Amino acid sequence: QVQLVESGGGRVQAGGSLRLSCAASGRTFGIYDMGWFRQAPGKEREFVTAIAWSGDITSVANSVKGRFTISRDNAKATVYLQMNSLKPEDTAVYYCAASSIATIASMVSEYDFWGQGTQVTVSS
Repeated sequence: QVQLVESGGGRVQAGGSLRLSCAASGRTFGIYDMGWFRQAPGKEREFVTAIAWSGDITSVANSVKGRFTISRDNAKATVYLQMNSLKPEDTAVYYCAASSIATIASMVSEYDFWGQGTQVTVSS
């Protein structure tokens, strides 16, 4: 079992930046690939980015490519999402998730554990 807690969400103006953190506890963090997803009101949860357990392989959705960066610190059992050049359409609840099933998984069903989410609101 892995417990995930996101933090760092908030309200920011378009063009601004935020850094989300996801702290893990429980089973060995370093064996899990980690991902970030987001869900806007009335929409399905969508993949944002993922990072392999080793930290050397990442995958990024086209909608955030060049603006968002995922990283992890296995010693701190934490994964980060640096979000730059934010747009109003980035407004959503952001979730981190852990996967033991697939490498750089992009589907919700491929993740075993989820955090409770953190709200990001980007105003124009």
